[in-house]
Amino acid sequence: MISQRVARMALAAGLVALLSSCGGGKEAADAQRAALAKASGEDQQRSTIWDLFSNADNPNTTVEVNRYIWQASLEVLNFLPIESVDPFTGVIVTGYGRPPGGGRAYRATVYVQDPALDARSLKVALQGQGGAAVAPETARAVEDAILTRARQIRIRDSKL
Repeated sequence: MISQRVARMALAAGLVALLSSCGGGKEAADAQRAALAKASGEDQQRSTIWDLFSNADNPNTTVEVNRYIWQASLEVLNFLPIESVDPFTGVIVTGYGRPPGGGRAYRATVYVQDPALDARSLKVALQGQGGAAVAPETARAVEDAILTRARQIRIRDSKL
């Protein structure tokens, strides 16, 4: 009977010692998590599940593209074969193609660099077949056509 009592007390003491050592592990894990967050550039930790739904992203690491300019670029330059499209960086690269009713072949690189529906958000580089230079007026006309179409799409979407 005494040996059972001693065994229970030893078991209880062992459990207490085990549970008390868990607290130090949690502090070490929290310290490691804080060091990792600081190293990765995160200024604050997420403390609740609702923080996941907040807009706390660093604007220097996120890229936003205006969807109207993006769609208008694809529509206006639909006569050119698309070589690569990256909506996360806002770059559209096309191959050579001839515009309807035109004789000269062009290729285009479109860069949508801002979420605003603004002329500063759009950069278009045109190149003629064989590396020939394209008149700046032609590039400006393509940019204007894309921006005009983007505004039309935005107006259409606002009436929905």
